[in-house]
Parts: sequence; structure tokens; C-alpha cells
Amino acid sequence: MASKLFKLGLGCMRFPRSKAEAERIVLNAIDGGVNYFDTAYIYPGSEKMLGEILAKSGKRADVYIGTKLPLVLCKKPEDFDDYFNKQLARLQTDYVDYYFLHNIGGTAHWKKYCDMGIMEWLEAKKHAGTIRHIGFSYHGSQGDFLEILKAYSWDFTMLQYNYYDENYQAGRTGVEAAAAKGVEVMIMEPLLGGMLATGLPKKAQAVFSAADARKTPAQWALEWLWNQPAVTTVVSGMSGMQVLEQNLTTLQAFEPFSDTRDAVYADVVAEFRKAYKVNCTGCNYCLPCPLGINIPACFAAYNTRYAVGYFSGMFAYVISTAQHREGSNSPRTCNQCGKCEKLCPQHIPIRAEFKTLLRKMEPWYMRAAFAVVRKVMSWM
Repeated sequence: MASKLFKLGLGCMRFPRSKAEAERIVLNAIDGGVNYFDTAYIYPGSEKMLGEILAKSGKRADVYIGTKLPLVLCKKPEDFDDYFNKQLARLQTDYVDYYFLHNIGGTAHWKKYCDMGIMEWLEAKKHAGTIRHIGFSYHGSQGDFLEILKAYSWDFTMLQYNYYDENYQAGRTGVEAAAAKGVEVMIMEPLLGGMLATGLPKKAQAVFSAADARKTPAQWALEWLWNQPAVTTVVSGMSGMQVLEQNLTTLQAFEPFSDTRDAVYADVVAEFRKAYKVNCTGCNYCLPCPLGINIPACFAAYNTRYAVGYFSGMFAYVISTAQHREGSNSPRTCNQCGKCEKLCPQHIPIRAEFKTLLRKMEPWYMRAAFAVVRKVMSWM
């Protein structure tokens, strides 16, 4: 049976701070055909803003809301109702269309919450009509994903999947296995935190341009996903009108293609892997750091140095670590607590990567330059 969901969904994690701008994006997305809006309890202000916009516009009944139970915060069965009721209040609704178990990391994680009675609780909510569809977002291994997929009659799942991450986590095997089971497949990180849109290495951009100079890197990335029948909808964090309009235009113009483009994507991935150093998507799950280190921004600057250019990367690094003032938030201040690594869905060895990053981004002469800048700034 064909899905009710539009092929493009709006991810609300990166809503603009301006409510007026967020409202403009949501309403124009609906006018363009978008009918799935993805949020979560732990996305700061997102549920509340989406709820207010839909209530004010009278559009609630025209769309599907997806939100997520914050499993990491649930310590006892009573927490399920506490968080769910807060979410309904924030969203100004009496039901959720797509309700996720948020960020299942593997079978051990899954079993822990099963032992707490999570599935019985979800079934009761579905029977009562306050949850319409039950699913989960996933950040674990492919083998564990296939086991969890078989363990319950899921309605949908959400996976990180793009041409760069084709075999990462659940990968293409997981996507196709879910679709074969009749499970709707939602895609997160279609642009790898924006890196596949605006952060491609110059040589990778050249590969795409040689194949079709009319298409942007973002178009190439989205079309790769829309060309796969197993993909139900692609959830993109469109935090500006320009991006929304570009994505809608890309979808309207999209036509299925044969596998002759596979070689183009393969060449781009090869160039991408040469240039990027850390596979961080900027999801911010590792934050807040107890010491105030902006981990995703540090890695983004580090990658930018190699993919785009030295000065662009160093400028971004100085800003993100506040090296120009006293009390900087440099990775050099890391106390090795490891909290961030436990939360990272990409399983990045953050502490080890910091050591390499510091050798490249903060050699002795840069630290000396930073010290001079801070001294000058103190005189101003």
C-alpha cells in the first residue's frame, strides 16, 4: 500500500530562532506538499514551536507529526507517561501520528526498555488512539537492527542513510529489509549534517559538475535517496526558506534514473573520504559538554580545513572555540570524562580524535598567536 507521506519531510531540530521565520517555513512547506514534521522531546523548543504554529494556522489535521520518547531520560516505567503527556501539551494535540523510541543503539538497549514494559505501554497508547504509528530511530549495528526489526510489527523506522553512509549502521541492507517487511523507512541525515550540500571537497564537487553542472551537490544527494523505492520519505532539516524552495523544486523535477550514475557517486565518495577527517554529522547529541566544548563545531572546523581550505577551517575553529578571549572552550581543556562518547550515535572516539585535532589545529605557534590575540583583546 502506498504511503500517505510526502517524499520530503521537514526536520524540526534546527528550527530558526525566529518564530515568525519558523512559521513561514512550516506553512510554505505544507503549501508545497510536505505533510510530515519531525521533532523530539530533546530538540530545544522544537515541539512547543511546532505545536504553536500548527494550532495558530489550524493545520494540525492536515499533517503528520512525528516525535520521540527520550529513552535516555526514562529511568522507570512511570517516566513514559510523564514525558508523553508533556509532549502532547507542547504540541497542543491529543494524539501523535508517528511515535518513536528515540535512538535505539542495539539489542541490549532494546531489551532494557522491553523489560521496563515499553512495548505494552506503546500498544496501550495505540489502542487508545493517542499514538497512531509505532516505530524507532536507530544508531547501532546492522546485525542488531535486523534483530530488532524482526522482534515486533513496527509501522516505521528512521535510519541514517545517504550515498556517503550507504553501508554505515543499518545501511542499504537495513533499509531494504525494513521495506520488504512493509515498514515505512524514514531517512535522517540525508545531507550528513549539511556536509553533502555545502561541505564537499572541491575535487568531489568537480566530479558532480562534470557529470551534470546544472545540479547542486544537495540535489545529487536527495535524488540518490528518492531513486530508491525502499525509501518512504527523506527528512531534511530545512532551517531557511531558500533551502525549502530548492528541495521542493528538486523533488518536482526528479525523474528516476538507472544505475549508470553509481560510478559518479562512487567517485565523489572516494574524494570525500580523502578530505574529511571525522565523520561527525553535527547532530549535537554529545552536548552539552560539562566543560563547554562545542564538540561538533570543532570537528566541523577541522574537516573544513582539509575539505575547503586552511584559512576557512582555522577561522571557524577560532570562532567555535573562542580562542580570541580568556576562558576559551578549546578541546585542550577536555578532562577525558568520556560522557560525550556514550551519547554519540556515530560512535566517534571523540577523545582520541581530539588529540589528533589539537596537533593540527593548535600547534605551538597557533597557541602563541592565540595568546597574543587574547592579550590584545584584554587591552581593548
